[in-house]
Amino acid sequence: QLVESGGGSVQAGGSLTLSCAFSRSPLHFGRVGWFRQAPGKNCGGVAAVHTAGRSTVYADSVQGRFTISQDNTKNAAYLQMNDLKPDDTAMYFCAADIGLGRWLDSQSYNYWGQGTQVTVSS
Repeated sequence: QLVESGGGSVQAGGSLTLSCAFSRSPLHFGRVGWFRQAPGKNCGGVAAVHTAGRSTVYADSVQGRFTISQDNTKNAAYLQMNDLKPDDTAMYFCAADIGLGRWLDSQSYNYWGQGTQVTVSS
């Protein structure tokens, strides 16, 4: 139901926009989140948005650099990533669920995409 795209390789300081295509309106879900997992590390929450109220939350490590958004007319969500750093290198996943549990906790989400790789070189 969720398909990510937009990953790639960039140099530090560059930008990428990840997209998440939904098979139905994001409003079907209460919350959409972006997560990432680097090799040897746990999956961590990056950003999340309440699909109806549009409230957002960000991990401290990306606050001010990343922006999560959604477009209900296109059944899509996005993660705009600016000023990328080598530490941002990871597989990025889009996830969705009804909206219970902690916003940036992967266990709060039951619907996941297959991921898209982001590599940032120094």
